[in-house]
Amino acid sequence: MAIRVMLVDDQVLLRTGFRMVLAAQPDMEVVAEAGDGLEAIENLRSTAVDVVLMDVRMPRLDGVEATRRICAEPDAPKVLILTTFDLDEYAFSGLKAGASGFMLKDVPPGELLAAIRSVHSGDAVVAPSTTRRLLDRFSPMLPSSTEEPRHKDIAKLTEREREVMLLVAQGLSNGEIAARLVLSEATVKTHVGRILTKLGLRDRVQVVVLAYETGLVRAGGGAG
Repeated sequence: MAIRVMLVDDQVLLRTGFRMVLAAQPDMEVVAEAGDGLEAIENLRSTAVDVVLMDVRMPRLDGVEATRRICAEPDAPKVLILTTFDLDEYAFSGLKAGASGFMLKDVPPGELLAAIRSVHSGDAVVAPSTTRRLLDRFSPMLPSSTEEPRHKDIAKLTEREREVMLLVAQGLSNGEIAARLVLSEATVKTHVGRILTKLGLRDRVQVVVLAYETGLVRAGGGAG
């Protein structure tokens, strides 16, 4: 079955460009478009969507709040935040709101398509190192209101799981973590899965956000 995508952006020209790229793929289908967050939420009431490409700055309801409302629903589609270098703070807010990652609006078509497929399969779409740079810059501006309870959740992790979590948060891929800890990639993937389950997180992007929120990793990528 084709991946069902909704495009959310107030610029018609951008939506047209993304739609043309996606329409050329045999495994993707643009099933809906919206010019703002409210329209996107309304569309989801009547249209089944797997992945939402979400702009951040839009009239009526911005992409961050729309993402928060969408991700709060059961069986919600995955959300990719679309941003520019000048709007990285919105991307960070979007990750905290439940998005599975972010992309730059000038992303090469091949990377966009790979990101959509990755999100659809349940993975995060941004390179951990890219996420880390984003968080290094903006996490001090966006304090968490759930810091203490999250610390208690982290106490559920085994020593090895905590070690893996710290390496994920510092920007290492599963392969790099495997090499660092002398483990197989399959074992690392199992540990990451258990971390997500114990902490109630959707993907490794949220692992990174949590590690920064709770102070386990400081700006600059070091352990707290």
